[in-house]
Amino acid sequence: MGAEPTLLSAGITDPADLTALAARERLATGALSAVELTISCLRRIAAREETVQAWTCLDEQLALTQAQQLDAYRQTGRPLGPLHGLPVGIKDIIDTQDLPTENGNALDAGRQPEQDAAIVTRLRTAGAVILGKTVTTECAFLAPAKTRNPHNPGHTPGGSSSGSAAAVASGMVPFAVGTQTGGSVIRPASYCGVVGFKPTFGLVPRNGVLRTSRRLDTVGTFGRTIEDAALLADALAGCDPGDPDTRPMAPPRLLETALSEPPVTPQLAFVRTPAWADIDPDCAEGFAELVEALGDACDEVGLPDVFAEGATAHRRIMMADIAHNLRRYYDRGSERLAAQTRSAIEEGRSIAAVDYLAANDWREPLYAGLQEIFERFDAIVTPAAPGEAPLGLGSTGSAAFNVLWSLTGVPAVTLPLLTGANGMPVGVQLVGPRNDDGRLLRTARWLVRSLGA
Repeated sequence: MGAEPTLLSAGITDPADLTALAARERLATGALSAVELTISCLRRIAAREETVQAWTCLDEQLALTQAQQLDAYRQTGRPLGPLHGLPVGIKDIIDTQDLPTENGNALDAGRQPEQDAAIVTRLRTAGAVILGKTVTTECAFLAPAKTRNPHNPGHTPGGSSSGSAAAVASGMVPFAVGTQTGGSVIRPASYCGVVGFKPTFGLVPRNGVLRTSRRLDTVGTFGRTIEDAALLADALAGCDPGDPDTRPMAPPRLLETALSEPPVTPQLAFVRTPAWADIDPDCAEGFAELVEALGDACDEVGLPDVFAEGATAHRRIMMADIAHNLRRYYDRGSERLAAQTRSAIEEGRSIAAVDYLAANDWREPLYAGLQEIFERFDAIVTPAAPGEAPLGLGSTGSAAFNVLWSLTGVPAVTLPLLTGANGMPVGVQLVGPRNDDGRLLRTARWLVRSLGA
């Protein structure tokens, strides 16, 4: 791993245990160096990777070189970037010019992009250390990859951002970047017991990210805390000409807003959603206790029957878009694709154009229905997954509690607040109105503190 630092920072037994926000403070003052923190993360990976298998590409010397350069930069006295010296994991569907990007796909083995994705450029500009590439399921779809759940390696970590969630959960890296088309940030965060944040659709550019569905793909973040997820998302957000779904806007100031105090006590709407039939009994019991604990700050709100159309609309859009965007893999070597990916492409090819267009028409009417809730409540509270991570590695679990929010493009965050019958984490998902991501994170932070009290 290169030369050892001469001295670990006073009072810190293992820098890898620091949250990103706490590490940033020490890095800014010089109490901790980027090399120290990077070496600590690499040690943690060496100790746990054989069991967890969160990484698909890890270049230790490249990571240390970045850290050394950042430490040298700090000595110049010039202003530091908001992520100065912080190691980050990057999902392996996001292009990196100095590390392979293989999209979890045998047909892309050894693929080396010529330039960084827009968000990787932003990470480097912010001073982050690109620690390595985290495991993704094949083409960010459903075929399970090698990653195991850090809480019990016999259980799935979820998908498709399996490596990003597991790397953060096992303390290998302070935070990581993932993507969501169905439930690929929120579900693995729930299963692995970390904070997962899916911003408003279009807040973070996707130029240089494998496209599965232009209408659904969203870049998200994983952290040990709400503050860490917000800090990372702040660095990624903003308009980019390479992504036509981003918009010119002022910086969202997610961390600043998340750290502020709500002007009044937030009011939450407990929404079961049409997926409630899939809920595990212990998860349902946990939410009943949660709603009771919140008292006057939470009311149960039902969704009109029309919301049952959301899952069908989402599936039609996703499958048709996958068939279009991944057709090059199917045409090059369908026999080398996982059965799940191959079946998705074939299903997408069978969807009639009129049905695809009709599915897209559901997005705004359903969001209009959600807006009526957001006029009365600060956020919706609902499960992040049917329950704890299922036993076995043949599936990445169900996205039933995520697809409605992916379809409507609203921000969502999951918090590791509950525990299932087998002692595995269960996430509580909060959902907010579009383009009010900071307020959603502030409400989430209030919820964590309220339950702690």
